[in-house]
Amino acid sequence: MNDNQITCDIGPMLNAYPDSMGGKLKDTVSILKKNELKDVFKSFYILPSIYNTDLDRGFSVIDYELNRELADPRDLEALGEMGIDLKLDFILNHASVLSPQFRDLVKNGEKSEYADFFINWNKFWEGCGEMTDEGYIKPEDKYIKDMFFRKPGLPILMVRMPDGKDVPYWNTFYQEIRYKAPDTIDLMDISDIQYTEAERLSYIITDALSHGIKPRDIDFTGYEKYRDAVVEYLEAHRQYLGQMDLNIRSELVWEYYRNTLKQLNKYGAKIVRLDAFAYAPKTPGKKNFLNEPDTWNVLERVKDIASGYGLSLLPEIHAAYSEKIYETVSDKGYITYDFFLPGLLIHAIEKHSPCALADWANEIIDKDLHVVNMLGCHDGIPLLDLKGILNEDEIKELIDLIVSRGGYVKDLHGQKNMYYQVNATYYSALGEDDRKLLFARAVQLFMPGKPQIWYLDLFAGRNDHDAVKRAGAGGHKEINRTNLTMEQIDEALKKDVVLKQAELLRLRNTHPAFTWDSKITVTTEESILSFTWKNGEHSITLKADFSDYTYTIF
Repeated sequence: MNDNQITCDIGPMLNAYPDSMGGKLKDTVSILKKNELKDVFKSFYILPSIYNTDLDRGFSVIDYELNRELADPRDLEALGEMGIDLKLDFILNHASVLSPQFRDLVKNGEKSEYADFFINWNKFWEGCGEMTDEGYIKPEDKYIKDMFFRKPGLPILMVRMPDGKDVPYWNTFYQEIRYKAPDTIDLMDISDIQYTEAERLSYIITDALSHGIKPRDIDFTGYEKYRDAVVEYLEAHRQYLGQMDLNIRSELVWEYYRNTLKQLNKYGAKIVRLDAFAYAPKTPGKKNFLNEPDTWNVLERVKDIASGYGLSLLPEIHAAYSEKIYETVSDKGYITYDFFLPGLLIHAIEKHSPCALADWANEIIDKDLHVVNMLGCHDGIPLLDLKGILNEDEIKELIDLIVSRGGYVKDLHGQKNMYYQVNATYYSALGEDDRKLLFARAVQLFMPGKPQIWYLDLFAGRNDHDAVKRAGAGGHKEINRTNLTMEQIDEALKKDVVLKQAELLRLRNTHPAFTWDSKITVTTEESILSFTWKNGEHSITLKADFSDYTYTIF
């Protein structure tokens, strides 16, 4: 590991959306100034709805300007004055269809300066397949057999150009096409239809579109002669939502990367989390996820830019322990996520045995891995990552336990053997037991690495099933994303489990034994797991007993 890449402090890091605590970032600032939370955090991972975004609660970025509804530059300045640096997201693979670059492409077509900013599917696959009647190339199986698509079918969004042609662009993640129903006057403008006919046809079209029927499939019985004009109108005026993949072969994309990293540095970032980075490099015939060596070549170029702004990169990737991707990421000079701790810790607590957890802690130390760890986060509790540390039966037992406590299983394409996580608050995953949560926090804070603290865990938040119902299909993650009011936080700050967590965090943030360079020893004796951090003349020890969830610090 190249220590020169570690520019952040090892102190505890709060993790929240800008509106998670009180409603706006300024509210979070005021909460962090309370006596109960003074000197508790060194860093703050603010999720990307702090930016100008549209979908996915921030992960579809229009641009990296601050979201004026939620944040103000003065809020960031106030955090800096409190000695709190930032971890911020940079979405490497894609940008929103509402980004200025994509909107310029839709407006100007091939004449746009951003014509190559996104990936034209047909240009990418030229010579690798056959053109379909729908206007996109279907690649031969040999070129895509190793590719991993996040949704059914090919990852394409057909984009209407100014000349009326539909051009396919690579779209790995979310997409939605919206059609604006013409009113009576619109219909009269585009055809020779009479007013009363237009009123009736407008109703038919509006009703069909509201039921998800595509323009060409609308039943125009009785109005057939207006069909072509109306369909053309609808297609010409369609709107998009979603995230479009960026073409890393374009120097304009690299200029965009540089400008983004520069801006994040100005905001006060010390760590930049690279979301979806492993999807960025694409080559016909190779994987489109963690394509080697292309992925590492792209990251190296990004790292060169980031280093100039004093930024440490944290590439985010989920993979089974047995694949050793975490080790590769670290060996190449990056901080890496400890996605194994959340599940291992629940396993250890429920089995009253710290053995597997101790083995993992010692591996972090022995291999000099620089990690950010957590209990809960904005996503679910990762459990398939544990393959290779725990066996299949142990992982299934963990999943069943957390589901029995109100959690939801998240599968990818319904394939549980590919990737899944359980969505739950960590407090509920532990059976809403104050002792277990406080015990888990103590162990986390003595594990090697920089601890990241999900705001809802800090306040002992329970599973929010009502939020899941309100969110509808695909809303499972809302179980662990409850926005807390100032009144709820004031009440939570009276609870023993919250105040004792704050005490532990303050100790972790201020004790001189905790540094990246500290010598850490981990030992076990039956149900007792011991950590000792030593930095020069300073040392601190935790003895945690997994038989009864008691611990001592000295």
